[in-house]
Amino acid sequence: MSTTVEDALLTRRSCRAFRPDPVPRTEVERLLALASRSASNSNCQPWRVHVLTGAAKRALTADLLRAHDEGRRAASEFGYQPGAGEWREPFRSRRRRFGEGLYRDALGIEPGDTAGRLAHHRRNYDFFGAPVGMVLTVSRLPLRGALVDAGLFLQGLMLAARGAGLHTCAQASLIDFHPVLRRHLDVPADHVVVCGIALGYADEDHRLGAHRTTREPVSAFATFHDRVAD
Repeated sequence: MSTTVEDALLTRRSCRAFRPDPVPRTEVERLLALASRSASNSNCQPWRVHVLTGAAKRALTADLLRAHDEGRRAASEFGYQPGAGEWREPFRSRRRRFGEGLYRDALGIEPGDTAGRLAHHRRNYDFFGAPVGMVLTVSRLPLRGALVDAGLFLQGLMLAARGAGLHTCAQASLIDFHPVLRRHLDVPADHVVVCGIALGYADEDHRLGAHRTTREPVSAFATFHDRVAD
């Protein structure tokens, strides 16, 4: 359990292996209430969260897996992120290192093992075994600003979860099947799907329990200005 914001930031990670232990609804509601304290442009609070557990989660998972296995990926509703071949440097290299660290180093899946990689990726659609699955959407009316607001809400939820001894994983992969999500969750027409979120207790005995990603040093992304240029 994280007792400070600093501790929550340092221990937050994208957890891809969960125990089946249930998370009480009252606890999920408390975490969402905390996340709702996140800043938003002019306090618009454009987010909406669909929470799935039990039979509802199993039904959505089954439909997502069926759509995945049948290759029914849908075109993006908006330009959320680059396609696989569209990433530019330095982001392409960082993405490649992430993939190598996850698949090869942590899971022992070699680059040429397409079936192995696909099998792990497929676990996204069961929320990596987490007992709680969420789908975050925002209004498309103030879309660009709403996406920033959604990121703030998402970070607030992740840190609140760490404060409760829980882990999360944000899942952009679910937007590939937004028609399935819309059918199950009755997403309003003026909303777009931002991501899925897995929530639960980490399975620390899983081989991914020790997997951690690296971060760039402050010197790589921060410029300090303390004097006026000549």
